[in-house]
Amino acid sequence: MKRNVDYFKDGLKDSIPLAIGYFSVAFTLGIAARNAGLTPLQGFLSALLLNASAGQYAVYSLFESNAPFVEVVLVTLVVNARYILMSLALSQRVHPDSPMRHRFLISLGITDELFGLSIADNKFVQPYYYYGTMTSLLWWAIGNFIGVIAGNILPLSIVSALSVALYGMFIAAVIPSAKVNRTIAFFVVVSYVASFTADVIGLVERFSSGIVTIVLTVIIAGVAAIRFPIEDEVIHDE
Repeated sequence: MKRNVDYFKDGLKDSIPLAIGYFSVAFTLGIAARNAGLTPLQGFLSALLLNASAGQYAVYSLFESNAPFVEVVLVTLVVNARYILMSLALSQRVHPDSPMRHRFLISLGITDELFGLSIADNKFVQPYYYYGTMTSLLWWAIGNFIGVIAGNILPLSIVSALSVALYGMFIAAVIPSAKVNRTIAFFVVVSYVASFTADVIGLVERFSSGIVTIVLTVIIAGVAAIRFPIEDEVIHDE
């Protein structure tokens, strides 16, 4: 029978590819953090606490534009709202006999990748396996830390070039799902068109990009969730 330490080691091993990917993506986010005026330590802590590329980029962009604190909080909540749903889903994936503390600790380290890794086999999540995968999040924070330092050292032309990599990251995150699911592809196009239209007609200048992002995200995601709900899956014991 497997011990908890064995599950932890399995999670640590399975998270190595994620750690490598996290570091490279977080490095470019560190550039964005540097452009927003954050120090390396602030970049490290923000990454360690947020664990969300889109959420961090939104926060850094708002910091750079001197947005009000309330707007930053609201945008962060809306952009990261999917993690609330993931937390609820994972809480049901933990075995009913497990102590409540495991659900609480797992909820502190939920990302898209770790969520997908933990539910891949439709079995109950082993808490210590998940804790092993959560070690990859440290490399996310380290990548941000080094990215901020690099942004302060590298020439402006290179910093600008690295900043463009963020857009490639977001495209890479969306395209695979859009290719498999036509519904996702449709709403991705709708989101881009709606955002572009809001910019063209002046809504961004009138209400700020943060407010426009909040409204569009809630409306489009709400319509998608109501119109195309995802069916529940059956969970099995190991």
